[in-house]
Amino acid sequence: MQPLADRIRPQTLKDFVGQPHLVGPGKPIHQAIKQGRIHSMIFWGPPGSGKTTLAQIIANAIKAQFFHLSAVSAGKSDIKKIIDSIRVKPSAQQELTPGNLLNLPKSVSSVLFLDEIHRFNKAQQDYLLPFVETGTLTLIGATTENPSFEVISPLLSRCQVYVLDSLSGKELRQIIHRGIKHLGGGRMDSPEVGKDAIEFLIQFANGDARQALNLLENTVKLYGRKRPDLRPPGRTGRVLKPSISVSDLKTTLQSKFLQYDKGGEEHYNTISAFIKSMRASNPDAALYYLARMVDTGEDPLFIARRMVVFASEDIGMAQPTALVVANEVFRACETIGYPECAINLAHGVVYLAKAPKNRAAYDGLRAAQKDVKDFGNLPIPLNLRNAPTKLMKDLGYGSGYEPYTKESLLPHKIKGKKYYHE
Repeated sequence: MQPLADRIRPQTLKDFVGQPHLVGPGKPIHQAIKQGRIHSMIFWGPPGSGKTTLAQIIANAIKAQFFHLSAVSAGKSDIKKIIDSIRVKPSAQQELTPGNLLNLPKSVSSVLFLDEIHRFNKAQQDYLLPFVETGTLTLIGATTENPSFEVISPLLSRCQVYVLDSLSGKELRQIIHRGIKHLGGGRMDSPEVGKDAIEFLIQFANGDARQALNLLENTVKLYGRKRPDLRPPGRTGRVLKPSISVSDLKTTLQSKFLQYDKGGEEHYNTISAFIKSMRASNPDAALYYLARMVDTGEDPLFIARRMVVFASEDIGMAQPTALVVANEVFRACETIGYPECAINLAHGVVYLAKAPKNRAAYDGLRAAQKDVKDFGNLPIPLNLRNAPTKLMKDLGYGSGYEPYTKESLLPHKIKGKKYYHE
């Protein structure tokens, strides 16, 4: 049987919960569906925020041929199968599985939903690019990672990036109630889940609807029970329902509740505490927050990538070898994976936490970027310009250039400005 999260997945935008900044009246996804002008896009957001559901709703709305691949297991051959099948129209939307491609007339439009697109390497993304560029298919990618780092620039430039937020407690509550109703078939015998149990589900889910629904369904299967009905035959009264308590939910988890507590294993809060602990040169706290992320199965590359950024942003010129160490930790995580790469992470974390700190390079970059934004493309001094032709030389390009001058080399308007302060 399909998981509860799939069984209650909305089929139209009307039933979709969350992301009002994208699907509300007049917002981008709402407008795209209303006008029937679907473009290639990338959904960037945390797990369980509705990325897959939105992709299916879009395909439903435009009656498109829909293909669903996970970049974890798919490759170029799977993309080729889809491209070959674009000219054939299926009888209904379907996921790409062996043998399900039909040989029928050309489809009006085709949507490829590529889950975890950040898992596709550069060669795989390069292969996909021309089909997106020519409109052979509309790509909807989904990622939990910043697409600026994970998607090649040519592909990213052809897609609109939409940022999805974690679901709020109110939104999760609405989805949980929908799940409870579905588990009872819409009848009066839907499970009885008290307010405290629903609040537990919300805290446990941490913005992830799938997490809440999976725990709810598993608990109902294991511990959903009706109290004995001792009423005489034919006697009417209150309908008895399966009852679910907080204790039932915790027992189903069979894991430390701490990691799902209100102040516990929240994704963004934890990575923030991790970074700030290293910034404060506190290896004990940094190791603690690292352990919490490792314990919940956080992607080691996500952790290592933040360490690489930290090495330049916070340590910088105080100890330039920190970047080398951070990069090697990232490489070790790529090569080894869990559980052993947790040791590599710990090694790197202690090194970065104990290293001296200097944000001068980072602060200098941000100050320079502000001037670029404020002043635009200021004319580059003539003595610094390249002079590959005679005309350019005659115009003074490169004239007076001195390789080791101590004078300011900045454009005239900001001449003498200092960005890097040792």
